[in-house]
Amino acid sequence: MSPVSSHNHHHSNGNGTTTYDSNGNDEIKQEVKEEPMLSDDNATFAEIMKSSKKKNKNKRKAAESGSDSEGEYKPEKKKSASSSKKNGKKGESDGDESDDYKPEKKKQKKSNKKKNRGSSDEESDADYSEEDVKPPVKQEDVTLSATSEDDSDSEETEEERKQREKEEHRRRKQEKKEKKRREKELKKKVKKEEDESEDIDDEEDKKTKKKKSKTSEKSKPSTSSAKKDVKKEPSKKKVKEEAEDVWEWWKEDKKPDDHVHFKYNGERMKLSLEAEECATFYAGVLDHEYSTMDAFNKNFMKDWRKVMTTGERERIVDLKKCDFRAIDVYQKEQREIRKAMTKEEKLKIKEEKEGEVKIYGIAVIDGHRQKIANFRIEPPGVFRGRGGHPKMGMLKRRIRPEDVIINCGKDSEIPKPPPGHKWKEVRHDNTVTWLCSWTESVLGQNKYIMLNPSSKIKGEKDYEKYETARRLKKKIGGIRERYTEDFKSKEMRIRQRATALYFIDKLALRAGNEKDVDESADTVGCCSLRYEHIKLFDSAKLNDTDKKEKEFVVEFDFLGKDSIRYYNRVAVEKRVFKNLKLFMENKKAGDDLFDRLDTATLNEHLRSLMDGLTVKVFRTYNASITLQDQLLKLTNPKDNVAAKILSYNRANRQVAILCNHQRAVSKTFDQSMEKLEQKIKDKKKEVKEAEEALKHARGAEKEKAQKKYDRLKEQLKKLKISRTDKDENKQIALGTSKLNYIDPRITVAWCKKYEVPLEKVFTKTHREKFRWAIDMTMTSDEEFVF
Repeated sequence: MSPVSSHNHHHSNGNGTTTYDSNGNDEIKQEVKEEPMLSDDNATFAEIMKSSKKKNKNKRKAAESGSDSEGEYKPEKKKSASSSKKNGKKGESDGDESDDYKPEKKKQKKSNKKKNRGSSDEESDADYSEEDVKPPVKQEDVTLSATSEDDSDSEETEEERKQREKEEHRRRKQEKKEKKRREKELKKKVKKEEDESEDIDDEEDKKTKKKKSKTSEKSKPSTSSAKKDVKKEPSKKKVKEEAEDVWEWWKEDKKPDDHVHFKYNGERMKLSLEAEECATFYAGVLDHEYSTMDAFNKNFMKDWRKVMTTGERERIVDLKKCDFRAIDVYQKEQREIRKAMTKEEKLKIKEEKEGEVKIYGIAVIDGHRQKIANFRIEPPGVFRGRGGHPKMGMLKRRIRPEDVIINCGKDSEIPKPPPGHKWKEVRHDNTVTWLCSWTESVLGQNKYIMLNPSSKIKGEKDYEKYETARRLKKKIGGIRERYTEDFKSKEMRIRQRATALYFIDKLALRAGNEKDVDESADTVGCCSLRYEHIKLFDSAKLNDTDKKEKEFVVEFDFLGKDSIRYYNRVAVEKRVFKNLKLFMENKKAGDDLFDRLDTATLNEHLRSLMDGLTVKVFRTYNASITLQDQLLKLTNPKDNVAAKILSYNRANRQVAILCNHQRAVSKTFDQSMEKLEQKIKDKKKEVKEAEEALKHARGAEKEKAQKKYDRLKEQLKKLKISRTDKDENKQIALGTSKLNYIDPRITVAWCKKYEVPLEKVFTKTHREKFRWAIDMTMTSDEEFVF
């Protein structure tokens, strides 16, 4: 109970009607002053207006004199000390006083909507609004309304009115408790943030009480004043925290308008996110021949429609009506922006990538930190394929953690997947070397994250591979005699095996595996050659430039690994030629040439000839021995470094041709050659000027001019060699054989013997991968021979 309500006493008016205060706790001690009112039924409009004016006049007089007439409520100015003590803390007494009542607006008749202006003016002087000091008005209460004076206007019974008053009393009491609870929570929160004591300083409390006392004398209490007493200034700490959360969007750069538009049939069209992403994939091949291939376009459109919304599928039905040019222009702009980056920006990106490598690019094997080859999974895109791959144009879907299998040690810490995801599986298989595995969506092949080629596991495998090839060198003579004898075998299976092995040995063909034509490209190897892949000529030219024809010529034309076309004409032994004719009898296109042979059977036979021998070992042996023989033949010890490197590249090119390591001519090849030609012209001009200067030079100047002339002439020679080298290698990939088939010790030994810097031949990748070979060869006193 509030201090004010404890002083109220019960009173009753002459009619027996009881009037309550705003909280409904006790009855107000003032009686309602009755004044007869004209009924609307028997009074004229003029009489009603006259009565209303008279009442308003009486109200104003009562307000000016401070009278308690007309049932107005006047709160007490002071509270007793005892009631203040009962409420506990000093600082809470003021807040409780303000909770005694809460002004509330009620509907009245039009004649009683406003209070007199005199009382309003006085209240405004005391900084209180009319609403703050105005007592609650109830429909059944007698205030300034004529309704309460004439019971005939109200249909509400006495019992219903009392029942409603009781409910109103309970409601107000509940509101009071809820308000006190909120105020206490607010105090606790403020005290915690400011880290202040619970007790308020006595001196400040006195000032507050004094101020409150003056206010209550001057004016009626209001809920707003009580709130001001309880509410405290938020702490500086809180204000600071709130300021940090403010989004100062006006200080940000305005985002550019979306100027990259996809068009269909000439009209702009907003695509869904997935459909738009796929559109960017296709925009990336607009300048490539893929966009002109029917198979590519058909496959892309089929997969693209799968990710479209229903509305997009209904509208986008023809790829030819799709306009991706704006997306293509945007992608080119972004590439140019990346190229135009400053050194600082590029360095920052490089540092970020190096930081990622330190976290994700290391695996611990037997306590040693080893580099991981590539820890980044290929992003989604469009599958291009090579040659005429039947699945070109299909969409490669995004790989998620749920698709990935993790392989790590039992005692190691399992890598955490991205938040909200989980790995497909976690294994502890030490019989394999991969760390992660997943299945890509286009070909259904397993993809792996492996250790870096410079790691111990990879290095040991490479070393064993090349050592096995070196052992084959000692036994190759006997193996060749064996398959030559088998050319005449009465058993067809053995004849086919011997003939296939002959091609694997002489032409370094891959073994080949059986594949489902509908699921992958029509690529073949030696064992899977078909009737249509070869042609036989009793005599023919091997090349268009040849002047003479050769006997027993076989023409090969098929798609090899990665759909790279293998086309070659070779002269073979007479017995091999006859065997091929025999194998092709009664066969047609689509039939296997070696129908009694497969890769597994062939490798099993090779292992019986030499431990560890497979078809791949023949390829490694032939690549290595070819390079070594060509280097001995082409290298001139008297040449300069540039000429020696040209000789090395020519030897390497023979290996690439043998292994069919072809590549498409670069789009920028012609431009590059034009620039090189211009450099040669400019250098020739400089050499000519230096030569003229040398003729006219005398004394010390002549020696200086001679050095300049020699230097420029050497530079011109290097440029000419570079032009020759580029032209010869425009369709040959030298890196593959150097990285995977040629014993690296042959190259290191050649550089050591002819004093050629190793970095001129081996890139950083080669030097890291073949660290073992470099160390073995450079530290040995003996010259390495394969």
